[in-house]
Amino acid sequence: MEKSESTKIEIAETSKESKGKAPLLGAVPPVAAVHGRGRYKRGISIFDLILRISAVSSALGATVIMGTAEQTLPFFTQFFQFQASYDDLPTFTFFVVAMAIVTGYLVLSIPFSIVCIARPLAVGPRLLLIILDTVFVTLATAAAGSSAAIVYLAHNGNSNANWLAICQQFTDFCQASSLAVVGAFVTVVLLIFAIFLSAFALRKH
Repeated sequence: MEKSESTKIEIAETSKESKGKAPLLGAVPPVAAVHGRGRYKRGISIFDLILRISAVSSALGATVIMGTAEQTLPFFTQFFQFQASYDDLPTFTFFVVAMAIVTGYLVLSIPFSIVCIARPLAVGPRLLLIILDTVFVTLATAAAGSSAAIVYLAHNGNSNANWLAICQQFTDFCQASSLAVVGAFVTVVLLIFAIFLSAFALRKH
């Protein structure tokens, strides 16, 4: 008696089994993805630190230059001595105080920037820097903008208000105040870049 040939029965794989056996060639390991994102954000944090150190230099320079702006003309009368100083104008006094506060904040913000370098995936320090940067860039902008208006009047005067241009006599004082205002605007630009960097680093990938 001949043995019957054994029949082979093929069972089709279900959709769940086929999905489970699908190759994972295109998948990126989660650890590697997090590591790459951390290196990317660490690079942003390093650039942020450089911006803050530069902003400290420009803000401190603007404060010192304006705070020491003073000139006395070589001629005087029996009752008057022609002298110009930053504290003669309330706007320049506000400038010195505001930029000193901004300088102090920038110095205090450097450790938080270093924390962002050490822990590039931390959200709290970056969010705090964005909020505080926005506050102090507003203060620096107010100081720079108001002082720029006074510097413009000192250079050009205003015939309608009978304000005379004093920079033809007080040249050194006007040069110092103008340089301080430029330094303040440089600080504003650097802080705006720092805000954009922090916001870009917080963006979800």
